[in-house]
Amino acid sequence: MPFHFLIIEAGFYQDLASAQRAGAVQALEAEGVSYDIISVPGALEIPAALKTAHLSETHFDGYVALGCVIRGQTSHYDTVCSESARGLMDLSIQHDLAIGNGILTVENAEQAWERADKDKLNKGGGAALAALAMARLKADFTSQLLSAGTS
Repeated sequence: MPFHFLIIEAGFYQDLASAQRAGAVQALEAEGVSYDIISVPGALEIPAALKTAHLSETHFDGYVALGCVIRGQTSHYDTVCSESARGLMDLSIQHDLAIGNGILTVENAEQAWERADKDKLNKGGGAALAALAMARLKADFTSQLLSAGTS
């Protein structure tokens, strides 16, 4: 069954977003998954964009959330990290969505690049594969339910 995904990237750190997107795209294409890509200003906007996409007329089998939050000198870091993760988890559970959370939460740019680079830790690719695993799990359960209903 071919899947269609949406990659939502936060463009606050554009170079890092591009690196994460490259990893996610590479992973999805290797698995034969089609995708669309949208950009939002920052990590806090990702959950709202995802919900809007979910409620749109376009069908997506999974979502890949990509962004980066680098610790600064204020507590804003904690808010962005917690609320973006909570927003994605709430959507995943409340709406039965396959979401790969690739929002990096790091102390500095060096850590961010280590995680964003597709030739290093490739967290963008990892988020795409996590979303794909959840979409497959959902599809398996759906087919089992349908099979059970016809027996």
